[in-house]
Amino acid sequence: MRKFFNYALTGLFLVWAGGCATLDQITQPTAQVDNNAGSLPMPPYSGPKARIAVAAFDVKAAKASGEVGSGLREMLVTALVNSNRFRVVERQVLDSVMQEQELAASGAAQPGGVQRGQIKTADIIVTAAVTEFEPQASGGAAGIGGGGGVGSGVLGALLGGSMNKAHMALDLRVIDTSTSEVLAATRVQGQASDVSGGLMAGFFGGWALGGGLTMYANTPMEKAIRICIIEAVRYVSQTIPADYYKY
Repeated sequence: MRKFFNYALTGLFLVWAGGCATLDQITQPTAQVDNNAGSLPMPPYSGPKARIAVAAFDVKAAKASGEVGSGLREMLVTALVNSNRFRVVERQVLDSVMQEQELAASGAAQPGGVQRGQIKTADIIVTAAVTEFEPQASGGAAGIGGGGGVGSGVLGALLGGSMNKAHMALDLRVIDTSTSEVLAATRVQGQASDVSGGLMAGFFGGWALGGGLTMYANTPMEKAIRICIIEAVRYVSQTIPADYYKY
């Protein structure tokens, strides 16, 4: 009887150790770009820049809203500017810009201010469709598979806590504005998993989430979003032909 009990304890320990190894593997954020653009940090850059615009995001994922699309677009614009590789022309506020120009032209404003005919055009437009948005793709008791079987039994009780797994995907297109030709296209994915209470604080520093996304702060979804945006910037910067970098 004692020998059987010892065998049972040994078997339970081995299963528990294997479960811990599995958890350690899946709690790290992962990124995937269909064209294997890589995951190394982008090197510093101080050369000529490309002039681009970012279109409104097309939201196709069932769990994403228009506000989510707007927030993701804000983050992509900020990331493109901060990469120091692009001059981003903003079209979302063009009506407000035109209003200021009309005011200056009317003579009602002080002279020497806004000038007409100075709006710059983009050589490239980046479009994006939110095709997947899963803030909690899986959950439940932490363990093997995070679901039934051993994970919901003795092993689940040993490990404790709950696990969330989040992922999202963007379909990107890089388009020449003169010809409307699609120069490049890919699908960028971000995925992250965490045991509750084990979030990696400061993983992406103080870079704020865009509007409509603040509800995902300090969750696996925040990591998935940031990974996806970073990989989107990397893809755009690596696929735009060199002759577009001229400003």
